[in-house]
Amino acid sequence: MYNTIDLFSGCGGLTLGFEWAGFKSILASDIDENCEKTFTRNFPDTPFLCGDLSTFSKEDFDKIIKDKPVDLIIGGPPCQGFSLANKRRNKVSEDPRNRLFYEFVKTINWYNPKAFVMENVKGLLSMHGGEVIKLIQHEFENAGNCGYEVRIKVLKASDFGVPQARERVIIIGFRNDLNLIPVHPQPNCETPVTVGEAISDLPIINAGEGSEFSEYCSKPKNEYQKFMRKNSKGVYNHVAMKHTQRLVERFKAIKPGQNLLDVWETHGAVKRGDPTQKSEVKFNQNNQRLFADKPAPTIAASFQSNFIHPTLDRNFTAREGARLQSFPDDFVFEGMRTKMSWEKGLSQYQQIGNAVPPLLAFEIAKSIKNVLENGNSDYPMQDNQYLIFQEQQAEYKHE
Repeated sequence: MYNTIDLFSGCGGLTLGFEWAGFKSILASDIDENCEKTFTRNFPDTPFLCGDLSTFSKEDFDKIIKDKPVDLIIGGPPCQGFSLANKRRNKVSEDPRNRLFYEFVKTINWYNPKAFVMENVKGLLSMHGGEVIKLIQHEFENAGNCGYEVRIKVLKASDFGVPQARERVIIIGFRNDLNLIPVHPQPNCETPVTVGEAISDLPIINAGEGSEFSEYCSKPKNEYQKFMRKNSKGVYNHVAMKHTQRLVERFKAIKPGQNLLDVWETHGAVKRGDPTQKSEVKFNQNNQRLFADKPAPTIAASFQSNFIHPTLDRNFTAREGARLQSFPDDFVFEGMRTKMSWEKGLSQYQQIGNAVPPLLAFEIAKSIKNVLENGNSDYPMQDNQYLIFQEQQAEYKHE
């Protein structure tokens, strides 16, 4: 069994997928207190350090890890500050917004794990014409005592059985002295799982209905639903938000694939303090009714207001969002269900939207495990995504 340290763990999407593949998390860390509550409920045997990663020392980690070997370090550090990479290349590590990425690298320096996995948004590849991802790769190639062989690729969650067309950059590195080439998993789902296939067995509830736990009302209708129910006797976190009658009438008018802008003249948002006037602010991301027969778009942290149920006139519940992220029904989310702007901690919806889909994490973990145990003899070489991007940019400029 391989041991992992899980940084920026959130509620535990990466952790769960790696656990399914036979890895053991010996330490997890995140700054959010509600993520800690959710993580410790679902991974009670994994010690959790809640706080800013930069405030913890190697001694803090060692007290928990003790003499256990650290085989992998996994996580998704924020990288917003790399927007300054072009202008201040020599000072990029000093930008406080980049601090968390360098804390990730520092932890690799501490333990020299066999491998690491970093997850991030797809936009990381194109940031400043590919210069940012090139810099990140350089940092990883020189991390630890030996440096790392690094490969970068965009993976689409629906290619791996997740009912969601989410795309994420996955960076995998293997320590150079192992003489192994990182390999990303190959798509294994020819027919994507749809929204309807993912959630149609859940109890049917309208706006304002539901409870934190309810029994199943029907049998599973497909293999995905069977998988989601595997270790659960019922459904947690399946509570629908309360909606005004005006909002329900708006939802009724929105057809699958449409959003608020399609019904704006009749059902558009009104100005605060003057309900007789339409708001001048329009968002095409709001109130989109999803197709039941297609995978969902990216389930982001704001999905509680972004999407409407395919057949019911309400937003999605946290459990429905969890199903679209491939969290099984026995994975329980803690903390407030929704969040007001002044409240601290991430809501259940935000935890779900920020997570790595466990099924995608599982496939990544399996690929890493296969290379560690069997070498590269059975795997084709794979290109670096950022190099492909740079070549395309060069051709464009030449033309």
